[in-house]
Amino acid sequence: MRKFVMAALGGTVAGVLLTTQLAGPLIAQEAGKQSPVYEQLDLFGDIFERIRAQYVEEVDSKKLIEAAINGMLSSLDPHSSYLAADDFTDMQVQTRGQFGGLGIEVTQEEGFIKVVSPMDDTPADKAGIKAGDFITHVNGESVLGLTLDAAVDMMRGEVGSEIIITVVREGVADPFDVSIIRDTIKLTAVKGRVVGDTVVLRLTTFNDQTFPGLEAELKKAVEELGGMDKVNGLVLDLRNNPGGLLNQAIMVSDAFIEKGEIVSTRGRSAQDGERFNAEPGDMIGGKPMVVLINGGSASASEIVAGALQDHRRAIVVGTKSFGKGSVQSVIPLRGDGAMRLTTARYYTPSGRSIQALGISPDIVVNQPAAKVAEEGTEEAVTEDKARGEADLRGILSNDSMTEDEKRQYQEEQEKAAEAAKMRDEDYQLAYAVDILKGAAAIAVKP
Repeated sequence: MRKFVMAALGGTVAGVLLTTQLAGPLIAQEAGKQSPVYEQLDLFGDIFERIRAQYVEEVDSKKLIEAAINGMLSSLDPHSSYLAADDFTDMQVQTRGQFGGLGIEVTQEEGFIKVVSPMDDTPADKAGIKAGDFITHVNGESVLGLTLDAAVDMMRGEVGSEIIITVVREGVADPFDVSIIRDTIKLTAVKGRVVGDTVVLRLTTFNDQTFPGLEAELKKAVEELGGMDKVNGLVLDLRNNPGGLLNQAIMVSDAFIEKGEIVSTRGRSAQDGERFNAEPGDMIGGKPMVVLINGGSASASEIVAGALQDHRRAIVVGTKSFGKGSVQSVIPLRGDGAMRLTTARYYTPSGRSIQALGISPDIVVNQPAAKVAEEGTEEAVTEDKARGEADLRGILSNDSMTEDEKRQYQEEQEKAAEAAKMRDEDYQLAYAVDILKGAAAIAVKP
């Protein structure tokens, strides 16, 4: 028993250690009675020793204890777990924006691995993996019954190696296999673009690069349009963003909110709660905003969407978010490992809990499935291709516009055509841009 105690002291959580010294305070609290907790710890010690002595093959004591710790943590909820030294290092690297893997954020549901969201331009994204997919097998081996960490370990491998995952997708009758080549994942936290007079900022994750990236991409887009007075609004695209660092979510929200609460956390005890407030200043000077979300928007994404929605600072468009409203604290442990423990819940400024409910959009807009044109079919004549007065011979000229006005009108028509084309490529984004365009059209100007 003493050998076990010394081994456990080397790298485990204090609550699991089987020592009379640690159990002493518990016994004292019981005023001389034997503590039920101590009895259970003693039972664990007996099982541990029996496994070491009688299991059919020799076992690694360290791995046994780590598995026991992880089992205890993972029994609490899908997000609490033990991080061995290597896993802790990997997690720290991921928050800096570059790591090896498939590029998917996953959780566990009904014994299988569920995709929260694929990350943009990663092997999983390019292979067609979607938010909400269930992974049932990895290289032909079932993941049913495995812990989340064990299943994730199965998906890890050398960069350049192939992995075949079996996917179950809603609306698809049978499971199907997807081949993915592992690669180094280099996340670009923020991507900016200009659509018409609208700035679109796509946030793929919340890591150390997110807020600096948002500032840089916004500045570049505004310069492209010729100044903030030329911008009709901003689309903040948080679709398939699985979240990340809380401080980055707060900074992004604060960039557009002048005052008031951004998010609060409430733990088991009242003193464990925290409240985060906005500081004065709005990076876009009160310009209209639309936030895009979907079922792959989780955690930090939901904090941003919920804050902007509750403050009536933005219209939230898309589909209901994932609903991960819990706070995980990463607590370093001896032996270079760490414990990821759920310690609180998130609440939006209005007091709504995100947990299991998610953020409901103000305007529900589904993303239509991509249409594949059938070979040999004739292209239908659409409205923009239909013949009009300008196509007729011998028409009267328009004498109410100067050449400069005609040129400007032509440019506006080209922008409108570009926006219409985008509806086929990304209907939700096109919808968001149209909202801002409509808001600008009816804005009362001094």
